This record gives sequence, structure tokens and C-alpha cells, in this order.
Amino acid sequence: MSGEAIRDRVAIVTGSTKGIGLAAAEALLASGAKVVVSARNETEVAAVGKRLLETHPKRVAAQACDVRLEAQVEALFRAAESAFGGVDILVNNAGVGLFKNLEEMTLEEWNRVIETNMTGVFLCSRAAIPRMRRRGGGYIINISSLAGKNAFPTASAYNASKFGVNGMSEALMQEVRYDGIRVSYIMPGSVNTNFSGRSPDPAQEWKLAPSDVAQVILDLLRHPSRSLPSRVELRPSQPPRK
Repeated sequence: MSGEAIRDRVAIVTGSTKGIGLAAAEALLASGAKVVVSARNETEVAAVGKRLLETHPKRVAAQACDVRLEAQVEALFRAAESAFGGVDILVNNAGVGLFKNLEEMTLEEWNRVIETNMTGVFLCSRAAIPRMRRRGGGYIINISSLAGKNAFPTASAYNASKFGVNGMSEALMQEVRYDGIRVSYIMPGSVNTNFSGRSPDPAQEWKLAPSDVAQVILDLLRHPSRSLPSRVELRPSQPPRK
């Protein structure tokens, strides 16, 4: 798709009721795309879908989806096909963070992080590929993290999930490149969002804003087809001095 207009393309954005996902959905809509918003909480998905539909008539669909569950992922893609005829863009943004030392973590907590952050990317990408191929190509953009290259204490599960997303993205990029499907992953540093239950902090405006990541998504989609920015590392320009 690169080099072509975003207008009238169909995008699925997971985890798009808040933070980076919501910013991405809003940016895609502002650029003329049709967008399926999605997250686990059905009430939040319906509310965000209704609000966006008011300003972008006929270009928004909403479908609740837990990306850990294969049947719900399939339902999400069927919803995109029913509403808009297919899918051209997938933004794998849904993610969770749980930060504690490995020995203190339960198996349920470990699985929740790995299954959401990594298995969800697998399931959604696997569902997208044949659908994109039938439409002549598409773009899969995975929202990873600088935690996918810089490990730190209390983040063994989160680090593992993001290291995994990076490796999966690199391999997938090579698997589908000749199908006209492009794959990139974005590795943001500190983003001022409500991730992991925290509220955006006005005192931390030095951090990236969700709209900064959304801008990179648009830039990738508009990038000429001759080259592929397969990985983008995104950092705050002026973090506090140490």
C-alpha cells in the first residue's frame, strides 16, 4: 500500500479505546480511512465507536475482541469484512503491562502478558494475511516497545513479550514481502498514557504523546514502496537529565 493514499483503506486497530490505539484510530480517520475500533471491554468499545462515528459517518465500526482468543479475533475480522469489505491495515496495539519480579509472578499473570502482547499479534496477523493477500497487499504495523531491546528489572514478562514481538515482526516481514504485505514495528520509549492503570501525568509532558506514535503510523503507511522502514525506535527528545 505504501505510497498510496490512506483514504478509503480499511484499518483494524486493536486496543483502540484509549492511549496509542485511540490516537491511531483518530489519525487514520482524519486521513480518510475506514476504521474498526476494538478492545476487550465491550462497553468502552461501543462508546468510543459511537463517538467517532458522530464525526466520521459511515467510516467507523466497533467490535469487542480479546486478542488472546482465536474465535474473537476471527469475529473481529469478519466484522471488518461485513462493515467495509475487507482489511488493508492492521495495527497490533493491544497490550498489557505487569511489573514485578519473576519469582513473585503467578503463571496466570505471566500468561496474561505473553498471550496479550505476543500471541495476540500472532492471531491477528495470521487472520489478516490471507485477507490482505486477496486484496493485493496491505500493511501490518506492530506496536512494540524499547523494552523489546532494553531489559530492566520487574519486567521479565513484559520484556519477553516485546522481544518476541520484535522477532516475530522481523520474520513475518520476510515471509509476506512478496505478497505486497509490508510489516513494520514501532518501539516507543516512555509514552504519557494510562497504560497499566496509570493516568496521563501533566507533570510528565516530556514523555511521548500517543499522537506522536500515531504520526509514525501514518508516515509508515505513506512511505514510498521502494524501501521499507521495518523498525522505528521512537524516544522523547528531551527526557530529564540524569
